[in-house]
Amino acid sequence: MSNSALAINRVEYQEGAIAGRQWEVLDIAFAAATDPQQAGEIEIAADFTGPDGTAISVDGFDDGDSRFVIRFTPNKPGSWTFSVRSPVAALDGKQGSLSVQAAGQDRKGGVVIAKESPTRFEYENGERYYPIAFECDWLFALDAENPDDIPQTRRFVDTLAENGFNQVVMNVFAYDVNWPKDDRLDKAFDYGSPNVYPFGGHNENPDHSRLNIEYFQRLDRVIDYLDQKGIVAHLMIYVWNKNVNWPEADSQADNRYFDYVVRRYQAFPNMVWDISKEALGYGHNDVHYISHRIDRLRKADAYSRLVTVHDYGYCRRFPEKVDFVSVQLWLSELYSVMRDVVKNIPGKPILNIEHGGYERGPYVVFTGNYTSPEVCLERAYQCIFAGTFPTHYWQGAAWNVIIPDIDQLPADEQPRLDYYRHMRSFVDRYRVDELVAGDRKANAGFCLHDNADTLIYYIPKECDFIGIRLPSERRGETMTATWFDPYTGEYSKPENHKITQWPSLKVPAGDGFRILVLNLDAP
Repeated sequence: MSNSALAINRVEYQEGAIAGRQWEVLDIAFAAATDPQQAGEIEIAADFTGPDGTAISVDGFDDGDSRFVIRFTPNKPGSWTFSVRSPVAALDGKQGSLSVQAAGQDRKGGVVIAKESPTRFEYENGERYYPIAFECDWLFALDAENPDDIPQTRRFVDTLAENGFNQVVMNVFAYDVNWPKDDRLDKAFDYGSPNVYPFGGHNENPDHSRLNIEYFQRLDRVIDYLDQKGIVAHLMIYVWNKNVNWPEADSQADNRYFDYVVRRYQAFPNMVWDISKEALGYGHNDVHYISHRIDRLRKADAYSRLVTVHDYGYCRRFPEKVDFVSVQLWLSELYSVMRDVVKNIPGKPILNIEHGGYERGPYVVFTGNYTSPEVCLERAYQCIFAGTFPTHYWQGAAWNVIIPDIDQLPADEQPRLDYYRHMRSFVDRYRVDELVAGDRKANAGFCLHDNADTLIYYIPKECDFIGIRLPSERRGETMTATWFDPYTGEYSKPENHKITQWPSLKVPAGDGFRILVLNLDAP
């Protein structure tokens, strides 16, 4: 298989110093003849020592054709040393060194919980990370049958990056949906029942006793390209309702698959783990299985990447097991629902991974409760104003259907991804994750504020006027009002107003909700 689609620095093992860079993935490959029937089972690991004495032990993986790989991402520049451990005599005891340069431009490290607030994210270098997620379950499949390149994947991922998305919720593998498909669906866009499988055999006739290493080699290209584009891979290791022929839970084959996924993808700095989509929703297992998977993952993951479970019930019962919460809540009054989640699970970042909005596309794939792009946007902003994070679904790129090149669609069938480009600009400009949520400070709508002079209001489309509630000591001072149109990304000309006992502002004309940015002027 060609490696031309990979940015990973791949080197053959050598005794001299190997060149690397901080927060960039490095594959150190070793050759050793082994029994092909043991694919995925032979163990290899390396103990690394960093320039400040930091020690990290990393499990490697079998990459097929008598090749074994230690995939390592150094978190510090400087000189590193390593020593290999393996039951294979040809591998055991090999030693080497790395010469690691400082991080290149735009390399920020992995996503972690913010040091100053347990409800926010940041990168390892301390820069803030505000997730706007996009679910694309079958992203693995776009070029899975192309041995040489990933043109479809690049085209679609580029579109997401251009429109402000920085997290993709995806499966390691899914097979097909269990509901009827639209008769009009173009087969070119239906990636259900793919002719690929992470195990031996095929999904309909599996050989769970061995792994299909070539499948994972091709999945590498997808995770790697997301990393190149600054997009987090929110990787769901399992999915129960997409007709996958999985091995028996907690069997040797199940554990082999699970451990291999962790070993192969832990080094990617853009990785966050999700044990399973809708983890407890289909009777496949129970909370004990999910908890044991988390424990197994944390033991194997040398980088301590963030872990979540796509199940609100599980996260609410066992908040100590997850680093951030994933909820699937569709209720109509979404802001209040999300505020309840914040109260029920305090001190954790919260991602509404499915809010029931599935923006319509040229084919009916799955409708949920809301298909209007404008209503989907409203619900995403309600998550934001509740102090939580949103995920967007488009029916042309979720589940089994993906239309990689949206520009080929008629304008009225294209998704309104531009709405999320404007959202990205807004949340970054005002650093909304650092603002206080939950205080109304008005007679309608929702408010974010900095406990000082900046207040930002979500004002529902039903409002013609908004009554502002400000401290009495500010009366007689002035405030500056700027209106933001979330559909166009445009800001109004700032207007100055005197703060009265009951200040009220007229909402600009339009069919949708508006956002008001209010700055209280210094006296």
